[in-house]
Amino acid sequence: MATLLDPPAIPVRRAHDGLELPAIGFGTYKVNGFAGVEAIKSALEVGYRLIDSAFNYENEGVVGKAIRESDVPREDIIVASKLPGRHHQYDQARETIEESVARMGLDYIDLYLIHWPNPSQGQFVEAWQALVDAQKQGIVKHIGVSNFLPGHIDLLIRATGVTPAVNQVELHPFFQQNEQRAYDDAHGIITEAWSPLGRANQMLKDPTVTRIAAKHGVSPVAAILRWHIQLGDVAIPKSMHRERQRANLDLTGFALDEQDMRDIAAMDNPEGYTFGQNPHWHEEA
Repeated sequence: MATLLDPPAIPVRRAHDGLELPAIGFGTYKVNGFAGVEAIKSALEVGYRLIDSAFNYENEGVVGKAIRESDVPREDIIVASKLPGRHHQYDQARETIEESVARMGLDYIDLYLIHWPNPSQGQFVEAWQALVDAQKQGIVKHIGVSNFLPGHIDLLIRATGVTPAVNQVELHPFFQQNEQRAYDDAHGIITEAWSPLGRANQMLKDPTVTRIAAKHGVSPVAAILRWHIQLGDVAIPKSMHRERQRANLDLTGFALDEQDMRDIAAMDNPEGYTFGQNPHWHEEA
């Protein structure tokens, strides 16, 4: 039996509907096969309690197997998945949600998101109604969106009266999503960061990041993840390696000061990024 470590004292984010997420979760993009099962079990053992997946990652079965084999009680784990853009028609969406639950081999999924609005198809309101109805059925506990702009979310709320609990977007020091985060905060929506390290090979060499990391005696990865914690979002870094998994949670022994936060704020370069340029891309830490 694996030795479980107590989850670290990571802050908790709360949504308008009562959903609580730890500020650091575990991303599973390209975490596949039996090696993926072991990586997710390792993440649970070192203290992760939020596991992020998607229908398009083709690893829902791997995630479910890891959760079933883990010594962490199921009720202590928040597992998330996402509806692909090609399945937004209502009946397709309902079947896909059911397929996600069946693939995982679980009785329910804690958080289910629309992966992106797919605006050219124009059926994301239908998809949202499918999520609302799946929540009423009890096969998903909380529902949200990913890569949605404020205008998209306004349409969902007007059509159904239901506000997403989460909006998962690309968010990192080079692309800080200030307007989107302000909108989410005003509506009680948790902002979740995919690609929390941006293009890591570029971000981790940035002179501002390396200087702040050296100042606190931590790695550039830790400095960036600590920035996410203090910003108020949920970051979902990924690693297949146990020690890196553990390091990505070891963020409570230091804090960035006001000057650090101002310096990172100055790194924001939204013109360098295009919304939705790759809604499935994640970077490994």
